[in-house]
Amino acid sequence: MLDYNFPTHWPSADELPDSDETPVDNELQELIPGLLKAILLIIWAERMDWFFGIDMGLYHHPKKPAIVPDAFLSLGVQRFSREELRPSYAVWEEKVMPIFVLEVVSPTYRQEYTDKLEEYQRLGVLYYVIYASKRRDHPHLEVHKLVNGKYELQPENIVWMPEIGLGIGCERGNYSGVTREWLYWYDAEGKRYLTPEEQVKESAQRLQQESQRAQQESQRAQQESQRAQQESQRAQQESQRADRLAERSDRLAERLRELGIDPDNLN
Repeated sequence: MLDYNFPTHWPSADELPDSDETPVDNELQELIPGLLKAILLIIWAERMDWFFGIDMGLYHHPKKPAIVPDAFLSLGVQRFSREELRPSYAVWEEKVMPIFVLEVVSPTYRQEYTDKLEEYQRLGVLYYVIYASKRRDHPHLEVHKLVNGKYELQPENIVWMPEIGLGIGCERGNYSGVTREWLYWYDAEGKRYLTPEEQVKESAQRLQQESQRAQQESQRAQQESQRAQQESQRAQQESQRADRLAERSDRLAERLRELGIDPDNLN
């Protein structure tokens, strides 16, 4: 397990190389972590105690080269450490080892199942996630959890990570105009969190539905007003007919009196 009692004179992140000069060799290694971070920026928008690094140098010892996972997540650190943001992640500065590391396997394996697994295990990274879309006889997504110092492969398709408060899994969807299998975050009930594009689409649909409901309510109110107006007109017409009948009755009574007949005692 990593010793966090680092000497204070060790170099800062600004003094360390911020790149291993190795370019991303697979577009998925950029897009998959980018999607996960974009979703986090929505669901954890109010939280400032987390950091999600993508293709960033992870320094765990000043005399050893940085590890550069495709992505990693740390909890209990400042989301933005400075105005210029982090050039790299030095564990002795942050005082927190990432709790989650993601490796997206390229067509050529890069020790994801050997050296990297052993290194993350030694450092005490709680969750080591490997995504290999080219695998045919095994699941594309593997989530390894550190148990008693050793990684244990989790059997579920969607793995709930209580220490993080998120689940991770994969399913087909559309991101950046590409329909394929993507990695997503899930809640405790296994419900997938929406992507930013889906959030915008859902909000637009909700606004459209609200507009339609408001229009329907307006139409109903207009119809009620028209019915009330028609009822008022009918009532006015009935009142006018009643007035005409009363007037006719008065004229008839007056004529009978002229003829010497008392209209009140016709019987």
